[in-house]
Amino acid sequence: MIQMKKFMLLSFLLAGVGASAQLERTITTAVPFLNIAADARASGMGDMGVATPVDAFSQQWNAAKFAFAEQKMGIGVSYTPYLESIVTDISLLNASIYNKLSDRSAFAFSIRYFGLGDIELRQTIDQTPVIVNPNEFALDGSYSLKLSNTFSMAVGGRFISSNLRFQDSQQDSQGANSFAVDVSGFYRSPEIAYNNFDGRWRAGFNISNLGGKLQYDEGGQENFLPTNLKFGAGFDFILDQDNVIGVYSEFNKLLVPTPRDFVDEFGNTPSDGVITSADNDIYQQISFFNGVFESFGDAPDGFSEELQELTWAFGTEYRYQDAFMLRAGYFNENPNKGARQFFTLGAGFKFKAAQIDLSYLFSTSQVRNPLENTLRFSLTFNFGEEFYND
Repeated sequence: MIQMKKFMLLSFLLAGVGASAQLERTITTAVPFLNIAADARASGMGDMGVATPVDAFSQQWNAAKFAFAEQKMGIGVSYTPYLESIVTDISLLNASIYNKLSDRSAFAFSIRYFGLGDIELRQTIDQTPVIVNPNEFALDGSYSLKLSNTFSMAVGGRFISSNLRFQDSQQDSQGANSFAVDVSGFYRSPEIAYNNFDGRWRAGFNISNLGGKLQYDEGGQENFLPTNLKFGAGFDFILDQDNVIGVYSEFNKLLVPTPRDFVDEFGNTPSDGVITSADNDIYQQISFFNGVFESFGDAPDGFSEELQELTWAFGTEYRYQDAFMLRAGYFNENPNKGARQFFTLGAGFKFKAAQIDLSYLFSTSQVRNPLENTLRFSLTFNFGEEFYND
């Protein structure tokens, strides 16, 4: 017997690693915690960060931004409660550190840990329970380099471990591990003088989690990683030396094959709408590499459905003397592809080398968001030599 609330959550997470809902063909993957915004600054602007200014948490969003960091070293830690209205011991923890080797290059490391707390296992109500701690984590490293005064690129590696299965006498279950790589780029223009203000353009892209599938059971199905293509752009309105307003947008495409309506050799689909295990085997035979390319044109309903698989976000940040920040954002996902839709608010406060950030999420979808009405925290320290990036 398993504690019921956590059993339901664990079942949901494990269901997410297989083929997904048939009617809307929602794409689900293994280790979905990799897609959760792990820091309060990004989550305060609608869960975006591919083209925003660099900070200590850029590893998740676009590691190429580290080459433009204005101080030699930064350290960030964050805490995100998960399903806080249901349970109290499920959370995402994140820690990140970067160090500039020179004005043109930097390296960074980070770790994300998603813990489901303690779960009691027992066969009968009177049996002494066995306590297990299902969890997932990712350990990252990256190197970024300026290729010019305005453009940088980065490569990164990621070790992923997922330990969600319960070992028992009937099933040979084990933790699943994989390795993935990221490739990213970032553009940051010089400060440009306009009529009534100065401005700066930003743009970026990040292809993340390119790697082999996860397999939880010996001989069981293999599950795609959440390989993503993020791209975005933004503009900083530099009103004066104290006041800056940044406006940013971001798009995301999951580079994973779309669950499709399988057909037989006569071109017939299942009459009852049920995809059988044999149908699912065809989907499972797609390699992660082929899946990346197929994901751009494999939606059964054509280009219109491919567009539904794009999520988009819009965010803004007001900065006063780089000491006080206000943020807001909106994130949208098509109702047929997951239905995540929410507004976010955030704030940041900086004192000398330390900065604390907070964010809050308001869901606008009929599908409840696990982070709805949740307050998220981040703490950042920046110190060392200063670098001037024009």
